[in-house]
Amino acid sequence: MKIRIKFSKWGVMKFIGHLDMMRYFQKAIRRSEINICYSEGFSPHQIMSFAAPLGVGITSDGEYLDIEVHSTKSTAETLSIMNQTMVEGVEVTGYVKLPDNAKTAMSIVAAADYTLSYKEGYESPLSVEQWQNTVNEHFKEAESFSIIKKTKKSEREVDLKPLVYAFEVKESADQKPEFFLKVSTGSVDNIKPELVLSSLYEKLGLEYNENAIQIHRMEVYAQSEEAGEFVSLLDLGEEIL
Repeated sequence: MKIRIKFSKWGVMKFIGHLDMMRYFQKAIRRSEINICYSEGFSPHQIMSFAAPLGVGITSDGEYLDIEVHSTKSTAETLSIMNQTMVEGVEVTGYVKLPDNAKTAMSIVAAADYTLSYKEGYESPLSVEQWQNTVNEHFKEAESFSIIKKTKKSEREVDLKPLVYAFEVKESADQKPEFFLKVSTGSVDNIKPELVLSSLYEKLGLEYNENAIQIHRMEVYAQSEEAGEFVSLLDLGEEIL
C-alpha cells in the first residue's frame, strides 16, 4: 500500500538538512510502529522518498514523503501517533493512501508556492506600492525576464518569465513588503524563488542580502493530466477511515 505523508517544518528545525530529515523520519516511523516495507538485499532500508528537498534555513507547510506499508491504521489515528513522536518544529499534517499505480511525489512535482518576507531587523529598500509597480513593469508586463543562471559546471541564459506562474507583492503583518511566488519545481526546470527576487534586485541596481529574507514554502503541486491544472500532492490520495 502506497502512503503519502505531508508535514510542516519551522523554528530551529529549519536548520536541519535534507539527509538528517530523512534519518529523522526513519526513526520517527519506527517509533510510531508503522508497518513500513523494507527493500530487499544485504542492507534493507525503509522504502521512502521525499518530494522536493528543502534548502537549509527555509521553513515550510508543504513537505511530502512517500512510503510503502504492509498495513496501516486510519489517517486520524496515525497522525496522532506520529505527532506524539515529533520534536518541536515538525508536525505531520497529512497521511493519505495513494492509488496502486501512483507515481512517486519526487517524479511528479511540477510547481511550488513560496512567500518571501523580510526578517526582523531588516528593511526593504522599496515600499509595498513601489515593489508592486516594479513587479508589474519589469516582470508581468515584460515579454521576457532573462538572466544568466550559473551552476557548478556551466552557466546559461534562462528566461524566468514562463517558469514563474505567479508573482505578487502584499503587505505583511509588520507592514513590510511580502512576496508570493508560484514557480516551476522539479528535475527539469527547478527555479528557486530567491533567484527570481535577487534577479529583480539586480535589474534595479539594488544589493540583495540573502540573510535579510526568510523563505517559506507553502505548498507543492503536481500537474493534473486531466484538468491541465496544478493539484496539491495530498489531493492525489484519499484519507484512510
